[in-house]
Amino acid sequence: MPIDEGAAGCRLQVLREPLGRADAEELARCFHALADRGRLRLLSFIAAQPGGEACVCHLTGPLGLAQPTVSHHLRVLTEAGLLARERRGTWAYYRLVPARIAALRDALALPAVTAGVTTRSRPRRASVR
Repeated sequence: MPIDEGAAGCRLQVLREPLGRADAEELARCFHALADRGRLRLLSFIAAQPGGEACVCHLTGPLGLAQPTVSHHLRVLTEAGLLARERRGTWAYYRLVPARIAALRDALALPAVTAGVTTRSRPRRASVR
């Protein structure tokens, strides 16, 4: 079962239920794509651009990476479903796939209750009066 990219269907939840072999392989492929500082920088740079997209021609200079390296990283991220590619004339434009990023985030979400302990997103502050 591939990682759910939409609202329909059951999302993978690594920390809430046992994970099957195929699901684990798919998640590992996606997280492996993120486990490289060059690819993380590319994702961050693309997300920060106006409109959330960038032309491949603008990705080598700001990141200080060679064109073949950028092309390799973009291919890995695209094959993992984290980037969408659109050709416009001779140039390719890349943008994040928000549903895929959200699915990876949700896959590692902690259950609301673990072993009788309620988890909170942030600790409570002591009130000062």
